[in-house]
Parts: sequence; structure tokens; C-alpha cells
Amino acid sequence: MNLFEQTFMDFLLEHQEKHGRTYHFLILMNSILNAAKRIQHYYLTGALKGYLGLTGQVNVQGENCLRLDELANEVVKHYILRSGRVIQAVSEEEKDIIKMNPEGRYFVYYDPLDGSSNIPHNLPVGFLFGIAKRNLEGPEDFHLRAGKEFIAAGMFVIPTGTFTIALREAGCWRFHIDEMMNYVKPTRINLPQDRSTWELSFNVAHRDYYRREISDWLLKNEKKYQFRYLGALAADFHRLLTNGGLFLYPAIINHPDSKKNYPQGKLRLMYEAAVVSFMCQEAGGSAINEERKPILDLIPTHHHQRTTLFLGSKELVEEIALVL
Repeated sequence: MNLFEQTFMDFLLEHQEKHGRTYHFLILMNSILNAAKRIQHYYLTGALKGYLGLTGQVNVQGENCLRLDELANEVVKHYILRSGRVIQAVSEEEKDIIKMNPEGRYFVYYDPLDGSSNIPHNLPVGFLFGIAKRNLEGPEDFHLRAGKEFIAAGMFVIPTGTFTIALREAGCWRFHIDEMMNYVKPTRINLPQDRSTWELSFNVAHRDYYRREISDWLLKNEKKYQFRYLGALAADFHRLLTNGGLFLYPAIINHPDSKKNYPQGKLRLMYEAAVVSFMCQEAGGSAINEERKPILDLIPTHHHQRTTLFLGSKELVEEIALVL
């Protein structure tokens, strides 16, 4: 007997109909899925076709650009523009806010290729996105949306073929790509309560550059848990959702090279930290910054704003918050 797994689009169609919602969101999500599949293809064939090298350019973040960074950005921008449902977008790779369809219903904030330093080593990267609605009841003021205003947020871990999405007040769900390039088999994700599986995830090379209180907390607690760090937020958060624990990216303030200090944090708020924080909340976790403020409550003042991040199982977030 053949087993036909439910596809993501069928899952989402049922969700929209159950809640009496329009199909505009389905059209947008179909475009995002198509973009992710195209990026997956470029990643898998990149070594053969010369997509993996540097472009010689520096992006708006001051980082060296890979050819695949540019390709991924153009792919996402093309597909969400074609959907006709996006009024404005923000990309990690573009200096300015991207104006799209004036009649669009959604704002999309995305990092088309998270963790691109992993590419030369054939390690996982991610495609992160957050979606918020425009004001449908009156004039739109185009304010930058805080994470609490998202209606959905998700990530693709490439090239592993996994897709995880959180829908507002409807949980966090994981899908796997099949032989027909469909994302199938919805599985509800909840952070595990059993501490025996919990992990800590942070850049060990930076531990001496954090505030002393944070470094001391790590020294005291790290032996209680396994340690994992992949160097791509999407990949590290993917593990965290399965095993539980804590991901942290504190401010870097004591680096001997002052140019490598990030007193406000290094991760971008709108299309990195807010995305995973929204997903984490729907999976039963929480996220704060170094000032103990919930990430989802932070109102962006700039579309490339940076932040610190402490993310994961509520108990661990609450424990480290005591020393912040």
C-alpha cells in the first residue's frame, strides 16, 4: 500500500480554511517554497558551476560576498515579487528597503543565505524569513514590524531538505523534502522538557570577549550540557528545536581588535533574531536580549539593526537572565 504524506501546501490550505482566512498567504508561501528549492539547487550544483566563490564585493553588512549570497538574494526577491502579495521587503543583502507591489498585503523580512561562511566547507546554511501583514483597515504607515507583529516565520536548512515554520498561535511545524521536491509530513515541534538532551550553542572563540558575568555563567554551567555550534543560526536553531537548551550570541566587548567588537550584538534583529524568536515562542521557548527584554517586543529603528540574543528553553533563558 502506498503512503502519501501530506504536503506543506495541503497542510497550509487546511489551516487557512479552518480559520476562515484568504488564500493570499498560500500564494506568498508558494513563492517562498519555490525560492528555497531554487537556492537548494544552486547549493547542490554550486561546486560544479562555479557559484561558491567570492564576488570581490562587500555587502551592506561589511562582509565579503559570495556568488551564492547574491544568487540567493536575487532568487528570493524574484519569487516574492512575482507573488504580487508583498508591499515591501527587507533583505540582509540589500542596503535599502525593497519596494514591491503597492497593493501587496505583506511585509517580508529575509536572510537569503544565513551562515554563508559554511559554503566553502559544504556545511549547512539557512534561508530565514519573517512575514507581517500591512494595515488592511486604513492607511499604511510603513513602520518596521516587531517580531510580535509577525503572522509567520520560518527557515529552510539547506541542503538537508528541512523546512520549519511557525504560524501565529498555531504552533511550530517541521517538514522534510521528498523525491518530488515537495515538503511533506508535518510534525509539530515542541522544545523538550528533559534536560538530558539540552545543549549549549555559542561561539567558543568569543567566550573571553563577553561580559564577565556571562563568561562566568558559561564556565559554571557548560559542563551540565552537551555543546554544539555549526556557525549558521538556522542550523544551530534547528538542533535546538529538537534537543532543547540555549543558543546565545552576547555582545562582544573585549576583543583585542576593536573593529571586531559588537557592543550592540552581531545578529540582525528583523530577519534573524526575531524570526527564530517567533519560532521558538511557538515551540514553547523564549528569547531575550542582553538587557533582558523579549526579542519579540523590540521595535526596530532601522531595518539592519543588530541585537544580542539568548534563545531556547524557557528555564535556561530565565537562568542566564539572572546574571544579565
